[in-house]
Amino acid sequence: MRRAIACAKTALGLAWPNPAVGCVIVKDGAVIAEAATAPGGRPHAEEIALAAAGAQAAGAEAFVTLEPCAERSNGTDSCSARLAAAGVRRVVFACANPHALSAGGGPERMAKAGIMVEGGLLAEEAAWLYRGFWRRLETGLPLVEAAAGPDGFDGLFEPAPGESLDEALRRYGRAGYGLLWTPLQRSR
Repeated sequence: MRRAIACAKTALGLAWPNPAVGCVIVKDGAVIAEAATAPGGRPHAEEIALAAAGAQAAGAEAFVTLEPCAERSNGTDSCSARLAAAGVRRVVFACANPHALSAGGGPERMAKAGIMVEGGLLAEEAAWLYRGFWRRLETGLPLVEAAAGPDGFDGLFEPAPGESLDEALRRYGRAGYGLLWTPLQRSR
């Protein structure tokens, strides 16, 4: 599950309007596929991992950071249906998904298909991935946080010795933090 959480982290901020989900498929103790939700929210992590695993998914175990969906808003097969069709024997997920297209329906579908389903593995470790998603479901509003102290969120932007703030921000942008930095133009 920790490997699935690490996969999900790679999709944070990129998967909107869907949550960033990680999926790892294991067979005979070896990872055969892993994926995160694609940019823009589709395809889902399970869909990508199952495609990578191919026929090897039959009899395998899937570790997913968020409960697999029961339905898809675009009408394609849900993740729970795809996992069942692939012949996965066991699905373990970290966090429940309260979205109307999930909300226990995915685990129910998989259990009816004969898949062993377990929820809650490392739920506390994975929950931080979904705070914004859950907030939006509850209130329709985004999650906005303020730093409690001077280190706060700006700690990432500290320039290296001898490096300007502009250089540091450009470096972090290249590292995949998704920053666009344009120095301020000062008028005199």
